[in-house]
Parts: sequence; structure tokens; C-alpha cells
Amino acid sequence: MTPELTALTLAALLQVAQYVLFAVPANLELGTGYTMSARDRDPSRALSTGTARLQRALNNHFEGLILFGIACTVITLSGQSTALTAACAFTYLGARVLYIPAYYLGWRPGRSLIWAVGFLATVLMLLAALV
Repeated sequence: MTPELTALTLAALLQVAQYVLFAVPANLELGTGYTMSARDRDPSRALSTGTARLQRALNNHFEGLILFGIACTVITLSGQSTALTAACAFTYLGARVLYIPAYYLGWRPGRSLIWAVGFLATVLMLLAALV
């Protein structure tokens, strides 16, 4: 397996961990009556600030994972894995790990800077595939 695919697999497992980090407090706060329903209506109470931040961090990772997955796939299928693309892949992964506490704890501007590092690493991988 290429380093990029290893990083992608670890990023997917991080997504699973993020889901659990969000789902447990969300179920406790909203109750299983709501979380197991079809959610045709808004919940009767709001999520706590921390749980809502975990939800937004989870959703943000879903968005970032799409481009990162494309980058890893293109690099691997085109046989263009290099030290640079491997470093970018693990930089993305590291940024996503740091993003969770940064978002949860409300680090400003740290959260945005961490996000930018991960995004830039993904863009560099995509650009590397074109040269």
C-alpha cells in the first residue's frame, strides 16, 4: 500500500473516531427518542456548545476527506507517489487530528490555520499529480 493510501485509511478511521466522539454526547443530550427517530422535526433542545462543535468538525472532515481521497487515489493510480506526496498525505492527517481539539476548544485563529495546512497539503498533492 502506498503511504498516501495508508494516510487515507487512517483518515477514514479518524472519521469513525470523530463520529463516536460526537454521537455519544449527542445521544445523551438529545435522547434516543430523537436520535433514533426520522428527525422530521427539530430537536426539542439544542446540543451543548462542545457537542455542536464536534458535529461541525465531523462534517468539516467529511468535506475535506472528499478532496483528500481524490488526491490519494490519483497519486496512487498514476504511480506518482513521492516523498513529497507522502509528506503531504501525513500532513493532512496530522492537521485533521489537531483540528478536532482546536475546534472543540474554540482555538482562534489556530483552528483556521490548522484547517489551511490540511487543505494546502491536499492541493499540493493534486498539483503534484499534474506535473
